[in-house]
Amino acid sequence: MNKVTRPAADWELASFLAEASASGRTVEIVGGGSARQVGRHSDTAEIVSTHVLRGIRSYDPGDMVMTAQAGTPMAEIENELARKGQMLAFEPVDLGPVMGAEAGRTTIGGAFAINISGSRRLSAGAARDHLVGVQGVTGGGTTFRSGLRALNSVAGFDLCRAICGSWGTLAVLVEAAFRVAPRPERTATLIVLDQTDEIAIETLCAACGVPVEVSGAVHINAGLSQRLVHDGLRETGAAVTAIRLESYSAFLPDRIERLKRALRHFGEIHVLEDTDSQAFWGELRQLSVVQGPRPLWRILTLPTHAAAVVAGIRRHMPVDAFYDWSGGRIWLEVPQSADAGATDVRRVLASFGGHATLIRASDSARAQVEVFHPVDPGIERMSAALKSVFDPARILNPGRMYAAH
Repeated sequence: MNKVTRPAADWELASFLAEASASGRTVEIVGGGSARQVGRHSDTAEIVSTHVLRGIRSYDPGDMVMTAQAGTPMAEIENELARKGQMLAFEPVDLGPVMGAEAGRTTIGGAFAINISGSRRLSAGAARDHLVGVQGVTGGGTTFRSGLRALNSVAGFDLCRAICGSWGTLAVLVEAAFRVAPRPERTATLIVLDQTDEIAIETLCAACGVPVEVSGAVHINAGLSQRLVHDGLRETGAAVTAIRLESYSAFLPDRIERLKRALRHFGEIHVLEDTDSQAFWGELRQLSVVQGPRPLWRILTLPTHAAAVVAGIRRHMPVDAFYDWSGGRIWLEVPQSADAGATDVRRVLASFGGHATLIRASDSARAQVEVFHPVDPGIERMSAALKSVFDPARILNPGRMYAAH
C-alpha cells in the first residue's frame, strides 16, 4: 500500500512536493476520493491527501463570495450557504455513487480540480466560471496565489482556468475563492413522458428558447428512468423529459403557465411541485440513473446533435442515455467490452463533433484506451508547455489524463 501524506498547511505541502520532485518520486493527489477511479491508472510511489486542509476561511453573504480550503467537504459548504439563503450556482455533481463509493465525499477542491458541474450549468455556467481565486502548490514545490479575495479585474495568465479541470496534474489546490448565488425561493419541474430522444431534445431546446429562465433540462431513456428514486416517475416505466423552473413564489405560477403553453404540442405536461422537484434534481446530482457496473461515458456535443450522436452509437451497440443541458452533455452507458466501446463512440463523434470521456470502466479497458478525448496537436503542445512549468519533474498524477503527461 502506498504511503499517504496529509499536509496540514501549504508550507508543509510545498516542502513535501519539492523533495518529491527533486528525488523523482511520483505522487497521486486525492481529495475526498469520489473521482479517484476516473482516468487512466496512475502507478505512483506516494499519495498526498488534502483531507486535513479543510474549513471555510471567509464568507461574506453580501459580496456573495466564499473562500475555503481545498479539502472542505461540499456538504459543509452547502450547509453554510443554505443558512444564509445562498447556494453554489454550478450545482456540482457527486461522482462517488457512480464510481461505487458512498455519496458526500466530494470536496470543494475536487469539484474545481475536475470542473464538474450539474444541470444548472445550463443557466449558471461551469464550475470554472465561478472560481475567482486559487492558492496552490506546483509539482516543484512552489506556492502560488492568484485572484484570491475576488479581484474585480485580472491581467495576464488566468491561473484559475488553468488549474480548473486539470485533474491534479498541474498543481495541488490548497484554497479556493468562489462566487455563490441566491437560493431560489421555489422550484417546479415540468414533466413529459414517453418521448423519443429526437422529440425530447426538440422539446428541451424549445423550452430553453422561452424567456422563463429554465435552469435544468434533461431527458432520461426508459431503460434508465426505472432507476429513479422518485416512485411516481419510476413506476411509469417510460422515458422522462424534465424541465426545471426556479423563481420567487409570486412569479413561478406565471412562468409555469407560459412554458406549458409553449410546449403544448409536445404532449401532456405534468408538474412536480417544490418538494418533489427538489428531490428529483437532488438525485440527479448523484447521477442516480447511471449508477451500475456498465461502462459509462460523458459526451459533450451540440444539443442539436445529441440524439443523432446516440443513434449513431446505438447502431454499433445497445446503449442507454441520460441527456443533460438540453442534450449538450450525455451520460451514456454501454455494454462491457475490451475497449468499453471507445472505437465506436469516437468514430461517431468524429462525424458530429464533441468530446467523450470514459468515466467508468474496468482497469484493463482504462489501460488500453484514451480515457480523455484526444486533443489536437496545438492543444497538446500548449498542455505540455503548461506541464513543464507547473510540474517539470512530472510527478503529479502522471499519465492520469494522457499517457504523455
